[in-house]
Amino acid sequence: MSGQILDRVGPSPAEGGDDPGDVVLGPPTGVREDGDGFALRAPDGIRYRVDLASGVLDPGNPLLGGYLEGRRVVAFVGPTVDRLYGDRIRAYLDAHALPGQWTLHVMATGEHHKTLAAVENVCALAKADGLDRHGLMLAVGGGIVADVVGFAASIYARGIRYIKVNTTLVGQVDVGVGVKTGVNALRTKNMYGAYHPAHASLNDPAFLATLPHREIRCGLAEIVKMAVILDDELFRTLERHPDAFRRPAATVLDDGALEAYVLRTSMRLMMEELCPNLHEHNLARLVDFGHTFSPLIETAGGHRLEHGEAVAVDMALSAHLARLLGLADEETCFRVVRLLRRIGLPVFDPVTCTPELMTQALRASWQRRGRKLHLVVPTGIGKAAFVEELADLPGDILEDALKALAADGERHDA
Repeated sequence: MSGQILDRVGPSPAEGGDDPGDVVLGPPTGVREDGDGFALRAPDGIRYRVDLASGVLDPGNPLLGGYLEGRRVVAFVGPTVDRLYGDRIRAYLDAHALPGQWTLHVMATGEHHKTLAAVENVCALAKADGLDRHGLMLAVGGGIVADVVGFAASIYARGIRYIKVNTTLVGQVDVGVGVKTGVNALRTKNMYGAYHPAHASLNDPAFLATLPHREIRCGLAEIVKMAVILDDELFRTLERHPDAFRRPAATVLDDGALEAYVLRTSMRLMMEELCPNLHEHNLARLVDFGHTFSPLIETAGGHRLEHGEAVAVDMALSAHLARLLGLADEETCFRVVRLLRRIGLPVFDPVTCTPELMTQALRASWQRRGRKLHLVVPTGIGKAAFVEELADLPGDILEDALKALAADGERHDA
């Protein structure tokens, strides 16, 4: 067995001073947390900031307006965000952008619309609006809007600035804190894309209050991911409060302290893990836990499962594989699967969780990751290892893991 436990060493704090997104030479590197968010400086000099603030669309709040810097703005939102916040976004741009220097477009969302054609449409609209190389694109929405607009910004006029205002939990703890953009193509999730740090990324927890519970659960899947591989205390918190971000207002006696802790901890953990390896020169990444089988679960299932739901199934399967390979004890496996179930996430999909398809998923990941599997499995709560070779994962073990999940599902459904 070639699985290795990767010990995470906390990075040194980064210093402030330069504009977000600028390239800065020299140390120090790392992630610095302050009362208003997080600042990251990577070893390659890339710098960016993720702000955590309330009322970002209030006309009296200057935060977003400061990042606009009087530039021409072409903004993009999805239909739901337009319905909920469209008037507020327009009022904010009226107050903080130059007259006649901003436009707003509603774009289709959903994985089926996360395509190269969508990126070309964003670029075409920007060109028609007169966006020049000094202007910027503004994405207000979830991960799909951020991915499509971010990719468009990375190739428009060879790269322009863009800003993300993240309105979903997945966006705030995952897409909103990284530098990757991308779209689906060639029957493969995120086949085309670019590393393009946002000029600014803004997280407002108030947006989460309008999310349907399914969207919250999908975001919690990404938070469980970080807890399993890096932070046992965050995991225990979720065990005590699997209804985080969904608690009735009358029960939130701590003024949202629980949700603030979960959100901040997840953002920090993700940024610390990304920081030394922003451009993924090292393809063995702990944050790929839950992302080996899930791309095929999503695509082969016709995106019937949301991304976070597919990640949950992947994590449950990976936990059972760790148990069967002797890398994790039964209690670790049980706790991971139980927490996912208590949150309300699926842990098995009979349509896609077949030995044939999951073997296909393993081979696709092996090929994509440079002929190494880099399968992340838990070795305890807050610890993880890599299974590096396809030969380390015999087909009978994969079948046994799938059977265990299927049997567990039947017991719960009975």
